[in-house]
Amino acid sequence: MDFILHVDKHLEAFTQSYGTWVYALLFLIIFVETGVVVMPFLPGDSLLFVVGALCGIGLLSLPVAIAVMLVAAILGDQCNYSIGRHFGPKVFQWEQSRFFNKRAFNQAHEFYERYGGVTIIIARFMPFIRTFAPFVAGVAEMGRTKFTAYNVIGALIWVVGLCTAGYFFGNLPWVQANLSKIIWAMILIPGLFVLYGAWKASRSARQSAH
Repeated sequence: MDFILHVDKHLEAFTQSYGTWVYALLFLIIFVETGVVVMPFLPGDSLLFVVGALCGIGLLSLPVAIAVMLVAAILGDQCNYSIGRHFGPKVFQWEQSRFFNKRAFNQAHEFYERYGGVTIIIARFMPFIRTFAPFVAGVAEMGRTKFTAYNVIGALIWVVGLCTAGYFFGNLPWVQANLSKIIWAMILIPGLFVLYGAWKASRSARQSAH
C-alpha cells in the first residue's frame, strides 16, 4: 500500500540508484499486473500517471517509458488471455459444477463476442477488472484476432493517455500537493462504478427470476 500511494517517491529513488534499470522494473510491474491473474493489486493507472510526471522533470524518457509499458501492457493481456483460453475448456467440462458449466460458458462466450471489444478497452482503466477481463475473454473463447485488436487499442489509449496526462499535469503544484488523494481517486472511483454495475445486474437478475 505504501508503494501504491507513494509510487512517485519509490520510483524516483529507484531511478537515482539504478538508472535505466527502472525501465525493466516498469515493464515487470505492468506485465505482471495485466498478465498474471492472481496479481491484480499492483499499481496501474497511478503508475502510468507518475511515470509521465517523472518524464516531465527529465528523470525518465517519455518515448522510452511509453514504448516499454505499451509492450508490457499488450503482452500482459495476451498472456492472461492465453491462460484463460488454455484452462477455460477444461473448467467448463465440469457439467455439474454450480459456477462452471456449459450454460455459463455459452453466456460468457456470447457476451464477449458481442461486447468484448468495449469491455477489454474500458477494463484498462478499472483496477482489478483489467487483470481479470482478458482472462475471462480467454475462458469465454473470444476470437483471438478480435481480442488482439482491442487489446492493442486499449493499451494505446491507457498507456499513452495516462502517461501524457502525467507529463503535462503531474508536476503542477496542486497535483503534487494532492497526489495521494488523486491516486486514491484513481482506485476508488472506477471501483465504485464496478460495484454499482454488479449491484444493478444482480438486482435485474432477481427481478427476472420473479
